[in-house]
Amino acid sequence: MTNDIEIVTLNSIEEMSAAYFLISQLTPSLSKENYVRYLNEMVPHNYYQIAALLGGKMIGVSGYWIATKLYCGKYLEIDNLVVDEACRSRQTGNLLMHKLEAIAVQQQCDVIMLDAYLHNTRAHQFYEKAGLQAKGYHFLKKLKAESSKHECLQ
Repeated sequence: MTNDIEIVTLNSIEEMSAAYFLISQLTPSLSKENYVRYLNEMVPHNYYQIAALLGGKMIGVSGYWIATKLYCGKYLEIDNLVVDEACRSRQTGNLLMHKLEAIAVQQQCDVIMLDAYLHNTRAHQFYEKAGLQAKGYHFLKKLKAESSKHECLQ
């Protein structure tokens, strides 16, 4: 089944906008308007996306960042890897992970990292099988009462 899935780079905000229906499966509180607004803010700061296509239909997506931190050096950070609920169990997530790792190697990154919600144990299992290790917590402090209704701020 994986032979039919193609991994492509989404090169423009317009192409990335088409992935909204997938991103909203992970983050239902995110409006399409805010998604596009955030993309316009993120892309100039080394944010990219890849997508999995099956018969030309997008069935998976992952954003990623390339940057450097003092504690780990150059890294690729996976941001919102999502496979359409109706299309899971086709190795799509693994194909996206393999492509992300290839990009990290090509970009001479020292590590791959990501955040995953504490309650998303299915994702934890997936990432552990992919060779990633849980190394800490991600702390947040809400600064505005009217802040986003994003799931991580609840």
